[in-house]
Amino acid sequence: MLTQTQKTNAALMDRRRAAIPRGVGQSHEVFIARGVNAEVWDVEGKRYIDFAGGIAVLNTGHCHPEIMQAVKDQIDLYTHTCFQVLAYEPYVELAERINALAPGNFAKKTMFLTTGAEAVENAIKIARSYTKRSAVIAFTSGYHGRTLLTLGLTGKVAPYKTGFGPFPGEIFHAQFPNAAHGVSVDDSIASIESIFKNDVEASRVAAIIVEPVQGEGGFNVAPTEFLQRLRALCDQHGILMIADEIQTGAGRTGTWFAMEQSGVAPDMITMAKSMAGGYPISGVVGRAEVMDAPAAGGLGGTYAGSPIACAAALAVLDVFEKGNLLERSRQLGAHMMNSLKTMAGKYKCVADVRGLGAMVAIELCKNGDPHQPNAEMAKALASEATQRGLILLTCGTYGNVVRILVPLTASDAIVDEGLAIIDACLAAVQ
Repeated sequence: MLTQTQKTNAALMDRRRAAIPRGVGQSHEVFIARGVNAEVWDVEGKRYIDFAGGIAVLNTGHCHPEIMQAVKDQIDLYTHTCFQVLAYEPYVELAERINALAPGNFAKKTMFLTTGAEAVENAIKIARSYTKRSAVIAFTSGYHGRTLLTLGLTGKVAPYKTGFGPFPGEIFHAQFPNAAHGVSVDDSIASIESIFKNDVEASRVAAIIVEPVQGEGGFNVAPTEFLQRLRALCDQHGILMIADEIQTGAGRTGTWFAMEQSGVAPDMITMAKSMAGGYPISGVVGRAEVMDAPAAGGLGGTYAGSPIACAAALAVLDVFEKGNLLERSRQLGAHMMNSLKTMAGKYKCVADVRGLGAMVAIELCKNGDPHQPNAEMAKALASEATQRGLILLTCGTYGNVVRILVPLTASDAIVDEGLAIIDACLAAVQ
C-alpha cells in the first residue's frame, strides 16, 4: 500500500484498472485529495479549477461550510431509520419547502429517493398509476439515467445503451427541437403526432418526459413555445407532463427550476444532483392528486431521503437564500456566455455558444461547418484543459460539446481564470 506521500495519479489508476470494471468510465486520470468551493487538489498536490462540479452536483461548491455543519449536526443525532419505518422531520420539512418552490398554482406533494434514475423511474410509476395508461414518450438526445427503464427513455445510444438491450417496451422517442440543426418546434410537435398515428394511440400514453435543457444531449435549450405547445398537447390528450430537472434544477439555470422561466407548470418534476450539495438524494414533486395515486407501500426505498441528505438539502436551500445564488447564477451565466461568444469570434471551430443561466456550453465543428461535429477536438480540448489545471466535461449526441458547470459560489477571479484556460486551449487545439 502506497503512503500518502508516495501516491500518484498513475499508480492509483493502475490499482483502479485492476480492481474496477472498465464500464465505470473516467473522464480524467486524476485522483482528488481535497476540494474547496471551485478548486480541487489531486494526490500529487496539483491544483485544478473545477468546471464540472461532479456533473452538476456542486452548485454550492466543494465542502460548503454551512452544508458540512448541517451534516455533522445530523450525524450526531441519527444516520438512518428508513423513513417508511421511523419518520423524521427533516424529510417533511424538505418536502414542504420543495412544494412551495415548484411551479404551478395547485397543491403539491414531494417524495425523496437516492438517485436521479430512481426519481425518473418513480415518476413513470406514478404516471402509470394515476392515468391507468402504459406508454411513455421521451425525446431524441435526452438522458434520463442508467437503469434499464431510464436507458429506454434515454435518446442516446453510445455509450449508455450499447449492449444492454432489450429495453422496456412502450417507450417512444419524438424529435427534440434544435434550430441549429434544422429541427423546428413544428417538426418536434409533428413528430409526436406521428407517434400517435404510427406507434401508439394518444389515449394509451401516460406521460411525456422532457428536459427543459438537455444535459448529456448537449445543453440544448427547449424553446418556450415548444414547452407551451407540449403542455397544451398533454392537456388535450390527458397525458401527464414530466420535467426532468435533475441537471437543470437546484438553481443552475437562474431559477430554482428551469421550467419557471417558461411559465409552464408540469404535472411532475424530477430532481437530484445539486439539491444536497454532494450528498445523495433525489425527488419527485408533483400535483398532489397525481402523487397520491400509488397505494401505500408502492413508493419508497431503504435509503430514500436519508436524514443526512435531507439535512444537507435544507442547508443548500438556506445557502441559496442567504447568498442570493439564483441572481448569481444569472449574472455568472451572462458573463460566461459573453466571454465564450468572444472566443467564438476568434475560433471558427466554435459552432455555437448556448445555455440558460449558468448552464453553458460550446459546440465544436470542423471547417467552420456546424453540421460537421468535431468530437475529437472536444476531447482534445478537455484533455488540454486538464493539463493546464481546469476540469471540463464533454457531452452531446456527437460528443462535440464542451459544457461548463462551475459552482455558483465560485469567485469572479476563479471563473475568469478558467475561461482564460479555455481560450488558450482553443488556440492550442484548433
